Amino acid sequence: MADIVSAETRSKMMASIRRRDTKPEIMVRKELHAAGFRFRLDVRTLPGSPDIVLSKWRTVIFVHGCFWHRHAGCAYASTPATRPEFWQAKFAANVMRDLRNEEALLEQGWKVAVVWECGLSPRVRDGTIKGLVAFIRRPASPPIRSSFPETPPRPI
Repeated sequence: MADIVSAETRSKMMASIRRRDTKPEIMVRKELHAAGFRFRLDVRTLPGSPDIVLSKWRTVIFVHGCFWHRHAGCAYASTPATRPEFWQAKFAANVMRDLRNEEALLEQGWKVAVVWECGLSPRVRDGTIKGLVAFIRRPASPPIRSSFPETPPRPI
C-alpha cells in the first residue's frame, strides 16, 4: 500500500515528533511537582537519558508512548499497514534499546519506572500517579522496575 502523503510531507510529519516535553511527560511532571517532588530532566549522563530523574529518591522515570515503545496488550500499540517489516524491525529495536537502558540503570542502583501514555488518560490518570508516587517513596534494595499502569486500560 502506497503512502497517502508525499515523501516531503511525511518527512516533515516525522520530524515534528518530539523527543522531550511531550504532553504525557509534562502531565507527569506537573503531578510530581504538585506532590512535592523535585527532579531533573533528560539527564544525558544516564543510560537512555531518562525523562525524569529524582536523585534524592534514586529513581528514574521514562514516559513512553504506547505506539513507539510497544506497550504489550495496549490498543495504541498497533502496527502500520504500510511496510510492516520495516515497522516490526524498528519497534523491536526500540524495545531492545529500552530493556538495555533499564538493565544498565538497575545495575547502577536506580529504581526504574515506566509510565505509559495510556495510563494518563483521564479515567485512569489518578491511579497511575498514585501508584507512581508510592513507587518513588518505597525503599528499594535491590533496585526494582515497575510500569504504570501494569496492564493497559480497556478502551471505552
